[in-house]
Amino acid sequence: MSMNTFKSWRWSPKNKSSLSDVGVQGTHGFRFRLNQLPFAAVICSAMLCIMYRTTKFQYRHTQIEAELLPFDTVKDLTSLELGSLPRGIIHSRTDLELNSLWSQSITEVNISSDHNLLAIAVGIKQKNNVDIIVKKFLTENFTIMLFHYDGNMDGWSVLDWSNKAIHVMAQNQTKWWFAKRFLHPDIVSIYDYIFLWDEDLGVANFDPGRYLDIIKSEGLEISQPALDPNSTDIHHRITMRKSKKKVHRRVFDVRGSLRCSISSRGPPCTGWVEGMAPVFSRVAWHCVWHLIQNDLVHGWGLDKKLGYCAQGDRTQKVGIVDSEYILHQGIQTLGGSSQKKTSSLPESAKSRRPSFDMRSWIRRKSTLELQIFDDRWKKAAEEDRSWVDPYEKQRSWFIFQRYTKLKKAKEN
Repeated sequence: MSMNTFKSWRWSPKNKSSLSDVGVQGTHGFRFRLNQLPFAAVICSAMLCIMYRTTKFQYRHTQIEAELLPFDTVKDLTSLELGSLPRGIIHSRTDLELNSLWSQSITEVNISSDHNLLAIAVGIKQKNNVDIIVKKFLTENFTIMLFHYDGNMDGWSVLDWSNKAIHVMAQNQTKWWFAKRFLHPDIVSIYDYIFLWDEDLGVANFDPGRYLDIIKSEGLEISQPALDPNSTDIHHRITMRKSKKKVHRRVFDVRGSLRCSISSRGPPCTGWVEGMAPVFSRVAWHCVWHLIQNDLVHGWGLDKKLGYCAQGDRTQKVGIVDSEYILHQGIQTLGGSSQKKTSSLPESAKSRRPSFDMRSWIRRKSTLELQIFDDRWKKAAEEDRSWVDPYEKQRSWFIFQRYTKLKKAKEN
């Protein structure tokens, strides 16, 4: 048979049935290719699965790295904003240390040594008390930052340390407003601890150096000095000083509606500090700064959630230092005293009540902010399906253990 005859027979339309028969019965090559199709599909599926898992692992690894090194990670190097710069020239963080305008030497801050920050919202009426506070902290080489909420910054220049402090002025703003805008974690990353205090605190029985030694040895990420029992305002018993202790982390109280016992796992029985004199470690502040809501300036509700930033069990990582304690004078300065004021109120408030009490207005706004904050937390917890409340889980486990022990005791 000639070659032409063979080609004609192979591709002739009338021989399709013959070709099908060959594929089924005799031609091993054709039969082999048909059998390989399911195998190839399995191989492709396996490769896609491996690529997906690898990509997911790399993404998660990047997330973990960013969480562990929040201040040293330079983000978006490949972006248009930074991609044109050589990596070594990029400084991803800064600090609040002063650098003289006319100094002939260029000195970088030694990040290996201890650095701590005291930030206070201040008004000129409390200048003398703030002077006492600051002088105590300067002996321990603290960086001082004053947030001037009353617009009077010049009146502080008579103090000998004033030119060594950082001054920020904004009329009628709160401590949390200032902190959110001027204490970004990348700016304060060199500071081991951040003291974010009110101005009306007595420090006769407080030593910053000893306090730092205690919170370091106790492993406290979030803390506050205990309040002298003679303080004007003590809102929660957990903050009151226990004279025979160095540190306490919980309170036992069964009076009224409050039931604080060994089984209590959260505020205000344990894992709690108040907003007047909190102290945060660097890593805790990185979390707390993100917790502060940009538009909720009074910070109400924050104290209940600070324990989530304790970098571990809040019943252990949050505490009150008794041996170094302060006196809360309870002076209401921001917004004025309880006297009648209308000058800085919204027009709607003036029209409703010409002699409106400024303190009442602030309290109502704070209460509203508390409700908004609680609603936001609840909504965020519901929408983030990957988030698990560590303390709800811990509470359930504690209840289960307690139930098991009681059951065994009854059986015995």
